[in-house]
Amino acid sequence: MTSSPTLKTNVAAISIFASAGMAAAKFAVGIAIGSLALISEALHSSVDVIATVITWLVVRVSDQPADAEHHYGHGKFESLSALFVIALLYVLAGGILVESWSRLSEGAPPPTLSAIPFVVLVIDIAVNFWRARALHRAARATRSQALAADALHFASDVLGSTAVIIGLVLTGMGFAWGDSVAAIAVAVMISIIGLRLGRSTIETLLDRAPEGAFEKATAAIRAVPGVVGVERVRVRMVGPTHFIDAIAKVPRTYPIDRVEAIKKSAQVAVSKALGDADLTFTAVPVARDNESVRERVMVIARNSGLAVHHVTVHDLGEKLIVSLDLEVDGDMELLAAHDIAHDLEHSIREDFGEDVEVDTHIEPLEPELPHGTEAAPERVEVIKAALMRFAGNGAIHDIHNVRVRDTDAGEIVNFHCRAARSLSVIKVHESVDEIERALRRAFPSIKRVISHAEPPRA
Repeated sequence: MTSSPTLKTNVAAISIFASAGMAAAKFAVGIAIGSLALISEALHSSVDVIATVITWLVVRVSDQPADAEHHYGHGKFESLSALFVIALLYVLAGGILVESWSRLSEGAPPPTLSAIPFVVLVIDIAVNFWRARALHRAARATRSQALAADALHFASDVLGSTAVIIGLVLTGMGFAWGDSVAAIAVAVMISIIGLRLGRSTIETLLDRAPEGAFEKATAAIRAVPGVVGVERVRVRMVGPTHFIDAIAKVPRTYPIDRVEAIKKSAQVAVSKALGDADLTFTAVPVARDNESVRERVMVIARNSGLAVHHVTVHDLGEKLIVSLDLEVDGDMELLAAHDIAHDLEHSIREDFGEDVEVDTHIEPLEPELPHGTEAAPERVEVIKAALMRFAGNGAIHDIHNVRVRDTDAGEIVNFHCRAARSLSVIKVHESVDEIERALRRAFPSIKRVISHAEPPRA
């Protein structure tokens, strides 16, 4: 499949030869028969040659990626080249109008008619119609303003050649002014097409948002799971690329990796909606209406860089009581740890009000355990037997997948077990905790016990 840069340069290069060949043929025939309309159309085609050469050069530059000096790429080189070509068109249209008016005023002799100019013009119409369609398709596929300008030039050549034919026919019917009027028609068409192209080009240079792009980008971002609101969206075009700056609201309870996933999803959604898109996504954390007290406390602790767990909340109607476990470095002095707890409690009261009661239990942060080694199979069997004995005929049964690792800090035990599927999580947790405590009492060398409860097999 041909890449966009190669497609643009190839189409532009072919257009050069098409423009040059037809311009030369029309100019030669126009001089030979003395037709101002045909000469004007030849000059128009000559401007198209210049425009196409510029297009061929510009698209090679505009497709270069962003660099240290052009952070948004080089796409606006196409807009600048389009403005230059529009200026050439208006200069040409002005010259044609002046010469046409001069001929009409002075009564210049009509052109000499033959079949040759009609053959050249028919061929010119066929070639230009074919090239205009090819350029238009390439411009839409690559979102290239330079190719779009070139397509309009060829389309105007089709209309211009048609006007020249009409002028020559009028001249052949005895209307001496037919050729000059046809030349004026060519100039008017050039001006109209230049105005249409100039408007879109200037809007791009002034960073006007493309029609419908704002609505599509906003809808795409708002539909991303996790986005609770869109605060601002700005869209502008640089070459074929939509550059979008968006500020979106996300729940403040989301961790950083979840927010990053939302950003990536938003980029995919915007690219799907607009095609070539570069999204700058700013996430603003906000509190949701349904945010629980526990979630608010966790956010306050996280913003302070603190690790808390086992957050419990009691609402006594006239008073709110919050209790939590705060993990700090185990080697920290009590005074420093108490200051950290005091600051956290103060932050919670600032959020909920001074009448809230906050109780903080300070405990040592679980250290990073060193790499361990698998215990001997005999030791694993001893631990497994003890687990099965402590479980007895209680709520926990089917002790399996027992693993024991030796570390410098002590033994680490992992095991799986089963409980009735209708049993509540609280009951399962209490039962497993009882087994774990019994195991640590029986084996003081065990540092930690990690269990995983499962429902019975189907």
